[in-house]
Order: sequence, then structure tokens, then C-alpha cells
Amino acid sequence: MRLSEHFKIFRRGIGLLYELNPAYIVLSMLEAIISAVTPYVPIWFSARLIDAIAAGRPVETLALYAALTVGLTSLLGALSAALAGRVSVSSEELGCNIEWRYAEKTMDMAYSSVEDRDTALLRERIQKESMTGYNYWYLETAAAEIIRFMAQIAASITLTASFFGVKSIPLWMKLALMGGVLLTLLAGMLLKSRSERIMKVFFDRLVDTNIRSEKLESFITGYSNGKDIRLYGMAKDLAARSLRFGNEFCREIARTDIPASLLNSVGKVFSYGLRFGVYMILIFAALRGGVSVGSIAQYVSCITLLISAVTELVSTVQMTLLNNTYLKRYFSWFDIPNDMYKGTLTVEKRDDNEYYVEFRDVSFKYPHADAWALRHVDLKFKVGEKLAVVGMNGSGKTTFIKLLCRLYDPTEGEILLNGVDIRKYDYDEYMSLFSVVFQDFKLFAVSLGQNVAASTDYDQVRVEDCLKRAGFDKREAAMPQGLDTPLYKDFDKDGVEISGGEAQKIALARALYKDAPFIILDEPTAALDPVSEYEVYSRFNAIAGDKTAVYISHRLASCRFCDKIAVFHEGQIVQSGRHEDLLADTSGKYHALWTAQAQYYTNEPPQ
Repeated sequence: MRLSEHFKIFRRGIGLLYELNPAYIVLSMLEAIISAVTPYVPIWFSARLIDAIAAGRPVETLALYAALTVGLTSLLGALSAALAGRVSVSSEELGCNIEWRYAEKTMDMAYSSVEDRDTALLRERIQKESMTGYNYWYLETAAAEIIRFMAQIAASITLTASFFGVKSIPLWMKLALMGGVLLTLLAGMLLKSRSERIMKVFFDRLVDTNIRSEKLESFITGYSNGKDIRLYGMAKDLAARSLRFGNEFCREIARTDIPASLLNSVGKVFSYGLRFGVYMILIFAALRGGVSVGSIAQYVSCITLLISAVTELVSTVQMTLLNNTYLKRYFSWFDIPNDMYKGTLTVEKRDDNEYYVEFRDVSFKYPHADAWALRHVDLKFKVGEKLAVVGMNGSGKTTFIKLLCRLYDPTEGEILLNGVDIRKYDYDEYMSLFSVVFQDFKLFAVSLGQNVAASTDYDQVRVEDCLKRAGFDKREAAMPQGLDTPLYKDFDKDGVEISGGEAQKIALARALYKDAPFIILDEPTAALDPVSEYEVYSRFNAIAGDKTAVYISHRLASCRFCDKIAVFHEGQIVQSGRHEDLLADTSGKYHALWTAQAQYYTNEPPQ
């Protein structure tokens, strides 16, 4: 990256940190300046005290210097400690705000981005880089460190400037000292740069290893995986895989730490060599009577601190430039656009309930995919009807629902509600029309009532009514805390573990609680047997009332009660109509699917 881009990224980072928590930026800068200046107070007063003792000054003068040394140092130390405590609190608040901003961005993304594999890999990489201390987590401290080292450099130069005015020290010695300082700084910068490159390679190599290792650990420790691990004897193989990851990490540590330590050792040799040279120059000047004993201590300490501060400043700047590459990737997450048009029209409220949904020559291809998921889909149904969407796995049924709910927009064609392209409607208002229970629905480790309402605040009577209509009322009555009973044990040891069938009923209750005009069941009962699935759909068909209900299933018998059935095959609607009419077409796909499934529920062996 060019220097201008580095500066732009750094400025953007600091700006966002200030936006998220301005107190942290201000307090950390003040704490950095005070902690940087504090060591120079005892250096200066101690030098004066030593000179005063050597000169035989009165006890009162000596006591004053001692009192000022201890008093000012203690005052600055106390102030620095107080600020450090407040900075620590602000840092935690900042961390929470950063995490919230990250989560907020995720929730505001278009669903197509959330489901995109490249976006998921970017998210995982950023999370791993955050865990190793890069992007924002490094930037948090880098700005304060830069201010700290600049303050140290300014203080060191101020207290060392008089050295070059000492007449008893020859000019060549002064120039030699300056050359030594520059040589030490240059060596330190080069060695530090090389060391940091080694560390960067180390962290870059471990990103993929860390991702795979975490996924393996998640699988091993997953509650639902315990049965398979034991029944199929997977423990030994999984332990071996985990050990390989650990050994790989240790090998990388060894390959990194040894050369990095050697480079740091060389840097120490330069630093201590320069310190020895300073001592020799000052001893020479002292023997000639040009430098006091106190000044010797002051110059040695300040030059040592100067070298350390400049070296650390250069190192911090180098690390900041390195971190900018990670910060750039971090910002790329926030810069992912949401290209989904939001629309502005209000959904029309009609007294006659004459709403129509129409798919008009709709085709769709997932991002980065070569094959079409849907192709030339035409379908029209009236709001209030019961529509069944059937077909084999992978025929495009779920994609059809994603488009209807505007989780995706069609690649070609358009979807209309009352003759208006759904993209023109206000996005949030349109989304509010749908209650969906997907096959992979999710319940959360919060209370039963919060799961049903999808909110921390809810109408208790309404939640209980929805649970009753979904057939969960008896199970709720047996729960120790009723609606306040936490599900699962992720956050509460008293949490209740529920079965798959119970979870499905809670998901149905959640769909009822939303009370949306459209209710969609996307194979949430795929794990149940056909008879149980039919019972669930029949019950839900009754409680759906006059709402529009869309049922997705690859088991045809579950959807016989629907007003219309759309048969999907290889991304296209190959038939549509009522059950009896579709079954009467013996050459159609519906008849073939029905016959294939029906033979497993008769006493006759398959032909």
C-alpha cells in the first residue's frame, strides 16, 4: 500500500474508535503522556540531589530535592494509575462497542451476503486475526503508544540537549556519540523489521490452521455430536487430528521464536555497546572537570531512554503499517454493500382480501454459481389460499420461498404482489408479511417465552395461546419456570433440553405469535415420519385459518388438503393444480412421485 493509503486507513480507524468511545481516546492519550514523562522527574531531581550532595549544600536543600523527587513522582504515578484504571474500563466498553458494531453490520447485510461462502471465509479470517491481536485490537493501543514514545523522545532530548554544550568533551566525541545513536537506531529498526516480518509470516501461516482447529474443537465438544463420536468409535481419530494441529502449532512456534530471539539479542548488543560508549565519554569529561556526577547519571539515563523510545516508536509505526493491511481487510467487511433495493411503497390494505402473488418468468442463480437454481418459473396464487410446493430434494423449493420472502431478488423476471413488483415495497414492511418455519429453524438459549416472541418483551397470554395452538401447552405446564424456563444449558445450568419434535412445536408457535398474513412451512418436519408430518400439517392448516399458507414438502401425502399444488423439478414448475387433477395425469411428474412414495406404505412389494 502507498503511504497515503496507510494514513487514510489509520485515520479512519482512529476516527471510528473515537466515535465508538471518545472517552477512551482522550483518557488513553493523557495517561500515555503522564506515564511517559513520569520517569524523567526522578532523573532530573536525582541529578540535582547528587550534585547538591557533592557540593555540600545545606540539608534543607537536599531534603527539598528529595521531597520534590518523591512527591512529584508519587503524584504523577497516582494520577497515571487512576487514568489507567479508567482507561481499562473504557477499553472494555470500547471492545463491547466494537463487537456490537460488528454484529450490527452482520444483521444489516443482505441475506445473499450472509449466505455467501466468500463472505463467511472473510468473517472467519477477520475473527482469527482479531484473536491474534491485529486490526482494531492492535489499533486500540497503538495510538496511545505512539503518543507515549513521542513524549519520551521530547523529554529525553530536552534533558540531553545540554550535553552538546559541554566544552570539555571534544567535538569528535559528540559526533561519535551521535553516530553511535544513529547506528544503534538503524540496527534496531532493521532487526525489528526483520523480526516482525518473521512474526507476520508466522501468523499468516496459522490463520487456516486456527480455523480448522477451531472447527475440529467445536465438533468434538458439540453436545449433539457426542453420540456419533462414541457409537462410531471416532474418539481416537479425532484426538489424533487434534494432536496434529497442536504439533503443527508447536513446530511453527519453534520456527519463529528462535530466529526472532536471535535478532533481538543482536539488537541488545548494539544498545548496551552504545551505553558503554556514553559512560566512557562522560567519564572522560568528568575527569577533566567538565561534567558533574549528577549530570553523568542524567545523560546516561536520558540517552538510554531516548534510544529505547525511538526504537519502540519505529517498531510501533512499523507494526501499525503492518496492522493496516489487516485493518484494511477488517474494513472490507464493513464495506460490503447491501445492494438490495429497499423500496418505499406501503403494502396496500384491502377490505376484500383480494391479494394476488405472481411469479412472472422468474429465474435465479446463486452468487458464484454456474447452474440455475430456478428457471422460468410462472405461478400465480391468491392470498388466503393454501399452496403446497412439492418435489424432490434440490428441485428449487426452498429457493422459491427465499425469493418470495425477498431474502434474494430474482436474477431474471419479477415477483408481483397485487400487480406491483415486490422490490418497490418498503423492505421492512414487506418482510413483516411473512412468518416462516424453515427446515433448519433455530431456537436460542433463552427463555421459552422469549423464543416464541423472538423478543425480550412479550405478551404472556398471547405466547401461551400460541403454544397451546401449536400443541406445546402440556409440555409447558411441566416446565419448572413456565415461560421463564431457559432452553438448553448454554448459559443456565437449570436450562431444559428439548426434543426435536418439541423444538418444532415451539418454532410453529413463534410463527403464530408473529401473526403475519403469510405462514410458510419449509419442511420443518423433514425428520418426522410421514404420518406425523401429515398430522402436523393438518393441525397447522386448521389454525392458519384464512391466512395464506405455503407448505413445502417432498412427501406428497402431507399436502393433499391444499388448494393448489406446485410441482418443482430441476428448478422448474412442471405441473400445478389440485391433488386429484394432478394424480389423474398418469404421465405427469406428480403421479410418478406419488406412486413411488405410495408403494412403501402398502403390503405389496415394490415392482
